[in-house]
Amino acid sequence: MGQITRNRPASENRPTILIVGAGPAGLVLGNLLRAADIDCLILERQSRAHVEHRARAGYLAANTVRILTDNGLAAGLLRNGQQHDTCMFRTDHGSFELRYGSRGRGEVHTVYPQQDLVRDLIAEYLDRSGDIRFETRVRDLNDVDTKQPWVTCESADGEVHQWSCEYVAGCDGQHGISRGAVPADAAQRYRRDHGVSWLALLAQAPQSMAAVAYAVHANGFAGHMARSPSITRYYLQCPRGHDPASWSHERIWEELHLRMRGELHGRLREGQILERGVVDMSSYVMDPIQYGRLFLVGDAASLISPSAAKGANLAVMEADVLGKGLVAHLKGDDEQQLRGYSAACLPRVWRAQEFSHWMINLLHGPMGDDDEAVFLRGLQHARLESLRTSRSYQDFFAENYVGI
Repeated sequence: MGQITRNRPASENRPTILIVGAGPAGLVLGNLLRAADIDCLILERQSRAHVEHRARAGYLAANTVRILTDNGLAAGLLRNGQQHDTCMFRTDHGSFELRYGSRGRGEVHTVYPQQDLVRDLIAEYLDRSGDIRFETRVRDLNDVDTKQPWVTCESADGEVHQWSCEYVAGCDGQHGISRGAVPADAAQRYRRDHGVSWLALLAQAPQSMAAVAYAVHANGFAGHMARSPSITRYYLQCPRGHDPASWSHERIWEELHLRMRGELHGRLREGQILERGVVDMSSYVMDPIQYGRLFLVGDAASLISPSAAKGANLAVMEADVLGKGLVAHLKGDDEQQLRGYSAACLPRVWRAQEFSHWMINLLHGPMGDDDEAVFLRGLQHARLESLRTSRSYQDFFAENYVGI
């Protein structure tokens, strides 16, 4: 074990806010705090190169774009982001496009790769004299229910540090240490396994269609989502526990072509598969998402299935709410917003969870030919027909698809 450097209980280096994790949640929060001249420190276990090149979702909701724009964090996405207002559904009963940008509130997505957003946020945070320590693993969180929380962390060279602070923001995802720092009896934890898995693919291939495409097929769901002019995200429903390495290049494109009905709509534009992995659809919500002086943000607070592209958008919304609460408390001695952090965020988390669950049922029909499976596939077809023909159904979809 390396030498321990103690930065507690108090020193001139003691940060007011300690942020665990340098994803969108932690970086947005850090930027909001620095803009208000509040001292903070971000600890991130991965290297800077890793977080700046880690491919993740890129569909930003209108509210996310507003938050980033209002806080001077949107220059890159406003310059290079692409607006998307249409999605396509392909089924055995035909295909149709839904221009959700002209329904509901008339809002659209801005497609901007998350790794590009992360690079922008890191650069802005450092320009605002923000302190960030990469390759630093937080080993434990301590005394978060007191007025002087502190953490133990280990840097890449093995040196162990202890930092004290006034508040901790846990932005380190579903596998991070922050979620586990909340005692079992201090919060209710809700979980659901949706019983659906996706083979998630990143292809070095131009998009094959202008719209996001959802294909419902007897072999399972398939999805097409553009990420950049040369990179496209694809999904294939697969059995639980499937080994992604068992899918050859040829098998992947053959199955995508089949489920996307390329023989009817034109073959997909193929390319090298850059990444592949299996995503098991599950959901998790903690209530409350604060304990003492620890506040959970993003996937540390709630995990949502990727069926409706809500994860990063919820993270930014929560970072905005928490940032405003911390600023109001530390700069204006008003603790009301900070105390109400969970109450402000959780209704929107649950609404996003409900729509994600609705999307899972819309896109994934049961397999088999027994009476129940046939009945449920009939309901699935009815939902898709309602989405194709009903204005009120389309308004519901549009409002929830883009909104938080």
